Amino acid sequence: MPLRSHGSLSLNRTLMAAGLVDHVQVTLFPVITGRTGTDPVFEGGGDFDLELVESRTFDGHTQELLYRPTPHG
Repeated sequence: MPLRSHGSLSLNRTLMAAGLVDHVQVTLFPVITGRTGTDPVFEGGGDFDLELVESRTFDGHTQELLYRPTPHG
């Protein structure tokens, strides 16, 4: 059964580190705000290579990207 996790950075980092994540879904909302983010999502986690499995574009702008993660190295 698929499990989706939204918003729990510590849970997501733990699942990634344990090798329990089959796919990483990234949704891009193209906006320029003029400010720089300060908190990396996976700060302190391992390095992963991401293989693009699927992509979709909504409304001509927003993209949904589905990746398969593998530990880097």
